[in-house]
Amino acid sequence: MIALHSCVLIVVVLLLGSRSVFADTTVINLEGLSDGTILTNQYPGLSFSDAIVLTAGISLNEFEFPPHSGVNVVLDNGGPMSIDFANPVLNFAGYFTYAMPLSIVGFGPSNNQVATATSAFSNNEALSGVAGSNPNEFLSLTGSSGISRIQITGDPAGSSFTLDDLTFGTTPVPEPSTILLVLASLVSGLPLRIWKSKRAEVAP
Repeated sequence: MIALHSCVLIVVVLLLGSRSVFADTTVINLEGLSDGTILTNQYPGLSFSDAIVLTAGISLNEFEFPPHSGVNVVLDNGGPMSIDFANPVLNFAGYFTYAMPLSIVGFGPSNNQVATATSAFSNNEALSGVAGSNPNEFLSLTGSSGISRIQITGDPAGSSFTLDDLTFGTTPVPEPSTILLVLASLVSGLPLRIWKSKRAEVAP
C-alpha cells in the first residue's frame, strides 16, 4: 500500500503544482457579451480591433464553427484581428476554427516581431474541414521578451475564423493535454505497483 500512497501523493502534488503554474494566466471565454457586440476594450488590459462577438443559435454558424465552450466566440470582422496588451505578456493562446490558413504574429514593445504560429491545416471547420482536422485547434505563442500586440490573419477581408477561450499571462502555456498525459502515465503504473506491494506483503 505504500506504493499506492506514493502515487496518489505524486498526482496531488502535480495537480497543485499545475494550479500554481497557471496562477497568473487569464482566460477569456467571451460569455456574457451580446451577439453582435463589437469587441474593443470590454476586458481590462486588452484592446481588440476588427473583432465581433457571435452567439451560437443566433448569428454564429455553430455547425461549422462550434464554440470551444459556452455559446460565444469572436470573429475577425473586416480584416485581421488585433489584440493589444496594456502590459506585455509572455504567452498567448486560444482555440481557433478557420476556413483558411491562419497566421498569428506577436509583436514586442518596440513593434518588432517576437513570435509566430500558423494553423496545422488549411481549413478545420467542423463539416467542411480537410481530412484529419478538427474545429477549435489550440494555437499558442510565447515571447520571452514580452508580447505587446497579437495580429491574427486569415482572409485579409475578415470573416474567416473564430477564436474562443483565449488565454494570456506571464508563464508559458502548454498544450492542455500535457498534464493529463503525465497523470495518465503515472496512474497506468498503479496496478503493477499494487500487485508488487501485495506480493511483498504475503511473501515469507
